[in-house]
Amino acid sequence: MTNIPRLVISGTAGSSGKTLLALGIIRALSRRGLVVAPFKKGPDYIDAAWLGLAAGRACVNLDPFFSDERQLLALFAEGSENADVAIIEGNRGLYDGRDAVGTCSTAALARLLDAPVLLSLNCTKMTRTAAAVVAGIASFEPVRIAGVVLSQVHGARHEAVVRESISHYTEIPIFGALARLRPNPLPERHMGLAAADSAAGSGLELLADTVERNVDLDAVLSAARKSSPLCVFSLWDAPRPAISANSPCIGYVEDEALWFYYPENIEALRRAGAEPVRLSLFDAAPWPEIDGLYLGGGFPELLAERVSTSPKLAVLRQLSEAGMPVYAECGGFMILCESIVIDGKVWPMAGIFPAQAEFCRTPQGLGYVEARGVRESPFHPAGVTLRGHEFHYSRCRLTGEVTATLELSTGTGMGQKEKGACDGILVRNTFASYMHLFAPSVPHWAKRFAAACGAFRQKG
Repeated sequence: MTNIPRLVISGTAGSSGKTLLALGIIRALSRRGLVVAPFKKGPDYIDAAWLGLAAGRACVNLDPFFSDERQLLALFAEGSENADVAIIEGNRGLYDGRDAVGTCSTAALARLLDAPVLLSLNCTKMTRTAAAVVAGIASFEPVRIAGVVLSQVHGARHEAVVRESISHYTEIPIFGALARLRPNPLPERHMGLAAADSAAGSGLELLADTVERNVDLDAVLSAARKSSPLCVFSLWDAPRPAISANSPCIGYVEDEALWFYYPENIEALRRAGAEPVRLSLFDAAPWPEIDGLYLGGGFPELLAERVSTSPKLAVLRQLSEAGMPVYAECGGFMILCESIVIDGKVWPMAGIFPAQAEFCRTPQGLGYVEARGVRESPFHPAGVTLRGHEFHYSRCRLTGEVTATLELSTGTGMGQKEKGACDGILVRNTFASYMHLFAPSVPHWAKRFAAACGAFRQKG
């Protein structure tokens, strides 16, 4: 059982101010000396990275699309271990899910965790209607709305009218009010918040200062403590095996260009008996000897010149040509292409796949993906059903023949083939997909990856 105080921070829609509020609350509570366990609902690497930075510990993603209830409770228990309070940031609006009945919504997650909800309400160009919105949200489904923080208030008079309206028509307490922050203290890019950079610390401190002045943190903590004990489960089937001289070594590239990794994916490789080793495309020194390679997603398009001139591209080609198992997701796939094309300028890449990754102004793939294995690969068996997600601004332009191992029922992947969208292209033992996987929900992935790397090691 676990009885950690917990609170979900949600909104009426995207861009309701919930991320800035969550970051400010987490950082402010951390400055009080509390150990805060941060969580992000949904498949989001960027917000999760910021939430982890604010808390000073890793953020765990809770995604009802990938994980069943037992696994979600296990993830929550593991992520909140030794913490004083857990803060879960929702995604989109509180009741928004995959369908009309709210499957996989933030509200459904809040009910599973028996967590009260703090609503961030964007009050732009709204006064008395705010009361109707709050009343409707509070009565729509059985979710405990602990309180409201008014966001984007425009001056004292605006705030006063909104406060009076909500207090008159509802019994939902108001925990505070936040004016529009000008300028935004955190950098933004085409995918929302940018990767944490040198300005991250000062931006988070400014958010914490703002929350300290304008939000009742004692009320936040009091609400979080009104949670019942939860039954918890183990996320992993067996203890992590000891690393030995025979354990395959899997390098994973984590640097400024590629950093989209679920921590659970790296841990799954360890649980499968492999030794993960962190690498960078920008290492001056030679890489250590490895038996496999994992290239996650990221923003290679923002560092196209540096990536294009990296000597490690030649190393990638050599490893792939030697038959080493290589698994690439999204940004990693872009680096394995012949080139990345940005505004007509061509940046040469590793050239392992006969393809170009053309960067576009609008998303080319966005949301959850369901796929079926149509051909065997070292990482996925034929006939398997996979769930993942994609969010990419590049599109794949094939310049030659490739073997596609996945057929998509949802998602755009690498583009259209005879029977619909395809993904998971394979050259030798090098696999690439626009789809990101969450390893605990795809239990075969780490085991097959480690086994393939072990076989490659024995051949060497």
